[in-house]
Amino acid sequence: MKNYIKHFNEIDINDVPEVGGKNASLGEMYQKLTLKGIQVPDGFATTSDAYWLFLKEAELKDSIFAEIEKLDKKEFSNLREVGSAIRASIANADFPQAIKSSLEKGYYALVKKYGPQISLAVRSSATAEDLPNASFAGQQETYLNVKGFDELIAACHKCYASLFTDRAIKYREDNHFDQTKVALSIGVQLMVRSDLASSGVNFTLDPDTGFDKVVLVSSIWGLGENIVQGSVNPDEYFVYKTSLKNSIRQPIISRKLGSKEKTMIYDSSGSGTLNLDTKIEKQKKFVLTDAEVIKLAKWSIIIEEHYGRPMDIEWAKDGLTDELFIVQARPETVQSTKKDKLRISTYTLLEKGKEITRGMGLGNKISAGKARIIHSPLESDKLQPGEILITEKTDPDWDPILKKAAGIITDQGGRTSHAAIVAREVGAAAIVGTLNATKTIKDGQDITISCADGDTGVVYEGILKWDEKVVDTKSLKKPTTQPMLILADPEQAFKLSFYPTAGVGLMRLEFVINNSIQIHPMALKHFDHLKDASAKTLIEKLTHHYPDKADYFVHKLAEGIATIAAAFYPKDVIVRTSDFKSNEYANLIGGKEFEPLESNPMIGFRGASRYYHPKYKEAFELECKAMKMVREDMGFNNIKIMIPFCRTLKEAERVVDLMADYGLKRAENGLQLYMMTEIPNNVILAEEFAHFFDGFSIGSNDLTQLTLGVDRDSELLSDIFDATDPGVKKMIAMVIASAHKTNTKIGLCGQAPSDYPEFAQFLVEQGINSISFNPDALIDGIKNINLAEESEVSFGMAESSN
Repeated sequence: MKNYIKHFNEIDINDVPEVGGKNASLGEMYQKLTLKGIQVPDGFATTSDAYWLFLKEAELKDSIFAEIEKLDKKEFSNLREVGSAIRASIANADFPQAIKSSLEKGYYALVKKYGPQISLAVRSSATAEDLPNASFAGQQETYLNVKGFDELIAACHKCYASLFTDRAIKYREDNHFDQTKVALSIGVQLMVRSDLASSGVNFTLDPDTGFDKVVLVSSIWGLGENIVQGSVNPDEYFVYKTSLKNSIRQPIISRKLGSKEKTMIYDSSGSGTLNLDTKIEKQKKFVLTDAEVIKLAKWSIIIEEHYGRPMDIEWAKDGLTDELFIVQARPETVQSTKKDKLRISTYTLLEKGKEITRGMGLGNKISAGKARIIHSPLESDKLQPGEILITEKTDPDWDPILKKAAGIITDQGGRTSHAAIVAREVGAAAIVGTLNATKTIKDGQDITISCADGDTGVVYEGILKWDEKVVDTKSLKKPTTQPMLILADPEQAFKLSFYPTAGVGLMRLEFVINNSIQIHPMALKHFDHLKDASAKTLIEKLTHHYPDKADYFVHKLAEGIATIAAAFYPKDVIVRTSDFKSNEYANLIGGKEFEPLESNPMIGFRGASRYYHPKYKEAFELECKAMKMVREDMGFNNIKIMIPFCRTLKEAERVVDLMADYGLKRAENGLQLYMMTEIPNNVILAEEFAHFFDGFSIGSNDLTQLTLGVDRDSELLSDIFDATDPGVKKMIAMVIASAHKTNTKIGLCGQAPSDYPEFAQFLVEQGINSISFNPDALIDGIKNINLAEESEVSFGMAESSN
């Protein structure tokens, strides 16, 4: 009798036509990667011959293809009827004995290996699914917690019917697969008891931007269906690949705690599952240990290197044995297949409306339209092209609907959820995990969704104006003067890493402190003695997973810095230590107890003066610990540290000595220290300041303010505030000349060189080494530098000819 199954140890990636992409990948990994330490649960797969035998014996082939011929392939108006009729005919057909016999052999081989109490995962794998040019997962069904041979047969029968789900039929039409030539293989695999532990999805690149130097590990409690379907907001970890390969002590560069609202478990009464509310204490806890995150990331890299392309990987942890397993791997096909990667589209919101809600933003885009709240795919006719879909969550049944949405907003889900994957596939702006979109947005309301500012997406009332620019960076000439970025938000770093820059000329820490940390560092250092009860409650809520509250500040700050350092490695990232004014520090949680009241904070207790002062010295030590962690534990030696608002030589000496005491000694492990040049005294004594610093960065705003005696925040004096004023330009020329005398690197941070070509011309003429721009000004800035350098060359040629 012919055998209609193949065991995983008999299957490799060449067997896609026989067992489909999903099962071929499982067999490939079981055969070739278990030797490298990756654990893959054993199993077997039915062959495509089995599927064709099923259709032949049940005399279904002609009737199925006749139904397919009835399909309205333009509007898909009768998709539901066609799919339902085909599935019913398959469900009512007898299951062939020959296939049963083969399944029986495979089943009892697993029983012999793992014991009679095993439960199984039964997965469908179409022979045209998971190919490099079409890896859209989830078109057919998966059945979990299948126990016993009779349940296995029933699940297999349902898998055959699921080849003709509505979404699968439309997907094949959209991707131009011949419906008459697609078969179905059924994968039968040992079920990992992740219901008692955890599961998740890994990508071997950032799925939002295509940045390929990281592994994204996401995790939830319980079975993996919740993360795939987007029912929960998972924990997320980014792991830097180079640090992993070089055995750096801490390769995890960021962690985000997800809410993980639901936990899917097996139904103890039999087959099937239950989706339960996750206990609050587990919601507040990270699912994985650092060691487990690192192991999963290492496995992901091995899988990626084996297949030679970025991968989308599912994993599960067995709660009985505490072992991790890889249960599926498929090619990532959105970012890794994008063409024109050197073409950069930037979106800028030109006006702000009233914020309705926010969540995780995907697509780096802006979109607007009428909101359409839909609770089920059965309501698909409500959504008109150009409208924005609002729903609780999506699953593959939504696929035909999502492709006509101008944007997608969900209450639930993370960046690896179904809605997020589809949004990337179709190029739509999307915001997932808002928690409340279906309650706060009104059906039919005009809204704008902006995903242009990093990972956070915001929904605004009304149709707002925005600007879109597309630049082909291939056409941009690389100037001699280094163009660099001014950057504050780590969530934008991966996207901006593709920009044509020499690195980051100014990373502002204030954004990370204000948005990610939110708490005054001294309030964390002296948490037990805080007088403000409400601040203490809020701090406890934010830092509940940190027994030592000060560690919260250090780790959060380190992760923000490391994310940017990783994005641009090995290019320079110049990190400016904190430069809040006292009134801004006071606005942080718990800050009022530690900050003085000043009448003029702009020239008061700020910058270097704070760092050695008793009121802030302990907090500066925390900043230094974070820097040291990034450079030494995480391995980012491309970090340079810059001191702001350093008034005197004595102050420079005190800060440099203090940093050395805190483990950041200049020149040790290649550490370079820079100084912001923003005070006239910095210019006048530049040659003397060069004894303490390796580089200068001209802060044009403060230097203009203090040269002209103009409050830079004063609207009344805005006409006078001018970085191109002759006096300011003379100060800039002086400090560049002094820097050249001492061989000290010097750059400038500011808007003027992109706004005014003549100012860029002036800087190039003075011989500045680098100019740092805000991201939206970079391209214009580079063009202005190129014009200036070409003008310099032309002038030089003219001079020589004279």
